[in-house]
Amino acid sequence: MGFLSVLSFAHKLTAERLSSGGRAIDATVGTGADTLFLAKAAGPRGGVYGFDIQPQALALAGERLRLAREEAPAALAPVTLLQQSHAAMAEAVPPAWRGTVAAVMFNLGYLPAGDADKTIITEPQSTLAALEAALLLLRPGGIITAVLYPGHEGGGREAAAVEAWAAGLAQQDAQTIVYRQLQRESAPYVVAVEKRQRG
Repeated sequence: MGFLSVLSFAHKLTAERLSSGGRAIDATVGTGADTLFLAKAAGPRGGVYGFDIQPQALALAGERLRLAREEAPAALAPVTLLQQSHAAMAEAVPPAWRGTVAAVMFNLGYLPAGDADKTIITEPQSTLAALEAALLLLRPGGIITAVLYPGHEGGGREAAAVEAWAAGLAQQDAQTIVYRQLQRESAPYVVAVEKRQRG
């Protein structure tokens, strides 16, 4: 049995912290795979917000969620998809969500759809602002997962910025880990941040 893929690892970490009735955020909706995963994990009493700047991404995710609801109408959390930068998440979610979110997932890079414009990529400045917002929204014990793609143009710069941000967090506020394949420098990898329990 091999190691988990980076996406499976991010899902495993998230599933351990997001239970039925919980709140979650997909910071980079893309095709909606993580959005659907979060909606299933949070269940009908939970809630999910999803952010993406591309209408095409929101349409793909919306269709994925629609089909899943047809199969199992009562299995998913209500999902709110917003065409906004992930950097705006703290202002976009209800004030009551602050300090209560169990999980925020980031899958950075470009929209992995066949006809998508691959030059539209996530950028370090807005991603770092979004990570700060995510940390603010998390409950104690909540998690941020960021799947990073150093292999594409601009991806290495963003990956290094995210890693540096995570490494710079005070240990009393959060603990951080990296999950990566060491033999391939360009392979995708995960940075995860768990907000510390206070007390």
